[in-house]
Formats: sequence, C-alpha cells, structure tokens
Amino acid sequence: MFSHSLAALALSFACAMPAAADALKVTLLGTGSPLPSPERFSQSTLVEAGQEKLLFDFGRGAPIRLTQLGVPIGSLTAHFITHFHSDHVGGLPDVWMTGWIATPFGGRETPMVVYGPEGTEALTGHLTEAFSEDARVREADEHLDPAGIAFDAHDAPPGKVYERNGVTVTAFEVNHGPLIKPAYGYRVDYDGKAVVISGDTKKDERIAEAAKGADLLIHEVAYIDHSMMEKFPSYQEILDHHTRPSEAGETFAEAEPRLAAFSHIVSRGAPGMTQPEVLDAILAEAHGTWDGPIVMGADLMSFTIDGAITVTDPEGETVLTVPATAAN
Repeated sequence: MFSHSLAALALSFACAMPAAADALKVTLLGTGSPLPSPERFSQSTLVEAGQEKLLFDFGRGAPIRLTQLGVPIGSLTAHFITHFHSDHVGGLPDVWMTGWIATPFGGRETPMVVYGPEGTEALTGHLTEAFSEDARVREADEHLDPAGIAFDAHDAPPGKVYERNGVTVTAFEVNHGPLIKPAYGYRVDYDGKAVVISGDTKKDERIAEAAKGADLLIHEVAYIDHSMMEKFPSYQEILDHHTRPSEAGETFAEAEPRLAAFSHIVSRGAPGMTQPEVLDAILAEAHGTWDGPIVMGADLMSFTIDGAITVTDPEGETVLTVPATAAN
C-alpha cells in the first residue's frame, strides 16, 4: 500500500502539490509505537504552514515518509522533540545526515534548527561527535557545505519556542510518568488556525487547555486488553504511561477541537481480535466520552485546514470533510 517505485518517487518530487498559502497542513509520517512495523512507523508529524515546514519528533523511517510525500528532507525549516524515548528520536541522525546530502531529497545548506526539552543541546552535541568521521569524509569527498551539518539546537522551556513567517509554536508540559520529565506537547498557530500535538502522555488537563479553540487535536492512545496484561505484566507499565481511549475522549470533550485524531497508537487486543477490530474498539471507547468527530490516524494521512478541514488517506483520497464554522 505504501511502497513506491523509484519512478514514482521521482514523479512525487515533481508533482507534489502544496496546500494553499494560508492553509495549515498536517501529515502523519509515523503513527505507531516502538513496535517495528512497515505499516506504522514510529512517531513523526509534518506541519506545513506558509513558508514553514516543521517536523515534530524523529520516529523510525521519517525520511522515507518525507520522500514519499515529495518533501526534501533538507527543506524542513525547524524540528521539535517531545521527549527522548527512542521511538521519538531514533530517526534524528537519519534526518540530520541524509538531509545534508546534495541531492533532490536532501540539500540542507544551513544549520539544522532543533527545539526540545532540556537535553536537546546535549543530544545534538553527542551526535556531532558520533558522526564526525562521516561528516569529515563527506566534506572532503562530496564538497558539502559544513554549515548544513551543524546544529542550531535549543533547550527550550515551556512557552513560545518558535515564531517565524507568521507561525508560532508553543511548548507545554505533559505527564508521561514521573521519570520522563520534562515531556512536551506542542501547539502550532498560523493565520487563525491551530493544531495541537499531545506528545506521549497520560490524561492531562494541560492538553485540553492548550487545545481550546484548536482546529485539530492529535492525541496519543493506548488500548491493551486485560488478558494481554495478565500474560505480559510489563504491558501494565506501558499502559500506565499513556492515555486510554475513554480518557482521550474526556480530553476531547474538555477541549472541543473541531476534529480529533489518534496517533502513536499502542494496541494489543484480546487473542483472536484482528487489528481493524482493535482500532474499531478504540474509536468506540473514545466515542463513549465524546460525541465529536475522531479519526484513526494512519501513516501518510493528511489534514488540510483552510476554513473546512479536509482529511485525505495515504492514497490522497478524501475520507472526511469538516465544514467551515461561522468564525471561518
């Protein structure tokens, strides 16, 4: 479903159509968990707003999804980390190094801008050390500009962390458990439109507060059947760090976004349940606490906010349209 031939990939660069200049477009690059899955890569989200291309988290395979979209990795204008679990930063070296290569899929010639919780500057500094030999060889052999492999990294406290070309990104703390601090969610505002990305979190009133008035709230979710927790007790620890579907529905009811969507989908159904049945159960449980529209995210699903909210599936087909409100 997600495979492309080399010819199709080349065509995607030529034919990828940007959203209207005043639209806010969100594409889910990875909607999964640490589970190695070809259908659901781990966590990464692209937000396009005017001249800005913003990447939230560096999940496994993010450069592949960007290439499928026809978005050069080196064209990203800023990058944001929610926290330092491997399924959120494992793809950082790939985005960093591959985005530097002087090709249609790379081409970065200026320092890579990264914001995140305390530890972001240390992480990027250690990566620079770890990949110093690769960088040395590419500079000498491929004559790449060393500016493109530099980091412009920031340990950013909660609050407004980025403001450029009419786009504002605000970080807020979330509760991903007592040892994972700080962990962030993010809100992006552009031209009267807003999207909120929860990051990994237990149910947290701060998400509902940040998402008040938002067009789109992208929230993580975890559904693990009791029988699986009895068989694998470690699943209880996982569930204790995440948000159950009914709790997510409660957050949606408090925030009242125009549209809610699930990403970072942790799912372990009862024996015999198919994956579609598990996903249906997640939606049914969430709808028990909120009666508004909820979309089950998929890799390469996009949301275009331009008055109406148009949701397209990985093949580019429209699957849902949320009409414009009177305020739009």
